Amino acid sequence: MQNLSGYIFAAFIFISLSACTGLPKGIEPVQNFDLQQYYGKWYEVARLDHRFERGLQRVTAEYSAGENGRVVVKNRGYNEAKGEWSEAVGTAKFKGSSQTGHLLVSFFGPFYASYVIFDLDDYQQAYVVGNSRNNLWFLSRTPTVSEAAKQAFIETVTANGFAVEELIWVEH
Repeated sequence: MQNLSGYIFAAFIFISLSACTGLPKGIEPVQNFDLQQYYGKWYEVARLDHRFERGLQRVTAEYSAGENGRVVVKNRGYNEAKGEWSEAVGTAKFKGSSQTGHLLVSFFGPFYASYVIFDLDDYQQAYVVGNSRNNLWFLSRTPTVSEAAKQAFIETVTANGFAVEELIWVEH
């Protein structure tokens, strides 16, 4: 009986972790992705709230080459209420092909979550989702974007079923 419960527990963990690395239904990662062009600093323009970034403004993400083909991910934001910067450094790896914009990101040891680039405008602006429609980011190479870019983002994410009314527009 103990072996059976161990297998059930292992299956539960596997299914739970697999769910974190999947794609939201109807979302497709960009193809012909070039990691070299994606490297560098990105500014968070908008996001759906989640506990890891709650209260942060002036948020940036920086991607660089790491060891063994991994990507170093450095996220940074300022918490005005606390008067301090918050920083998290993690790693990413491709879920499948290195030409598909679907990576797995980890900030907590062996636990990975999806990082899916589903819209990419000449490596200047990117729309990124996690494993569900509760995780969404609008990234740009510049801290501000035009109203037309904001509107295009809103139209795209609305058409893809995201909760646009819950977006946080990040101040820089």
